[in-house]
Amino acid sequence: MSVKIRKSLVASALVGAVALTSSNVMADPLKDIHNVEGQTIKAAQKSQNKIDNVFEQTVELKAEYDSTVNQTEILKVYNDHLARLVADQNAGIESLNKQIKEIDTTKRNVVPLMYRMIDTLEQFIKADVPFDTEKRLDRVEKLRELMTNASVTTSEKYRQVLEAYLTEKDYSTVVTATQGALNLDGRDITVDFGRVGRIAYVAQSLDLKNAWVWNNSTKQWDKLGDEYLSPITDLIRMARKQKALDLVELPIFGAE
Repeated sequence: MSVKIRKSLVASALVGAVALTSSNVMADPLKDIHNVEGQTIKAAQKSQNKIDNVFEQTVELKAEYDSTVNQTEILKVYNDHLARLVADQNAGIESLNKQIKEIDTTKRNVVPLMYRMIDTLEQFIKADVPFDTEKRLDRVEKLRELMTNASVTTSEKYRQVLEAYLTEKDYSTVVTATQGALNLDGRDITVDFGRVGRIAYVAQSLDLKNAWVWNNSTKQWDKLGDEYLSPITDLIRMARKQKALDLVELPIFGAE
């Protein structure tokens, strides 16, 4: 073998060795790159999973926060409503306490007033035209008994006193006729009494021949002339609904 051939073989061997060496050297970096890429992908997946978990937690926390905010707003509105109710109730309680104090004061003032009203009513009846006097004075006596009855409220006592006054007022607006005894000169005569409110109180004998009128100034019965016999008869019949209401001439004393 010539020297030229051996050099060629040596060169070929060197080239092959270099090529083999180069092939090994190129293979290792690619593998490393693939390994790094795989690790990067895995790391990215882990990071993404963490991000997804964090996002889900954030969404849940946001929902809880929104719910809490809404609930807080609702509670605030409700608390404001309760505060207004409490304020109104406190105002009502204050008003009731004030009224209770006023009621106590009113009671202290109204009780003496009722006693004065009862006394005045009795004096008025005794000074008035003497019709149903016994019944009217009996009503006054019952009012006095009522005032000392602890089981009856002050308001009910006051109501009954006012009712007695209204009853007396109504006597001034009615036309009535009753039969009874008229005492004249120490003897009783059965007569028909006729009354027009408080302006005329007359009596007529049952035989229609005599008539009298009550004189509240002198507190006695005055004999009437015959010209009043027929009008008084008509008055008594009208009061008993035996005759239609009509104008009649009656003896009336002027107010003093």
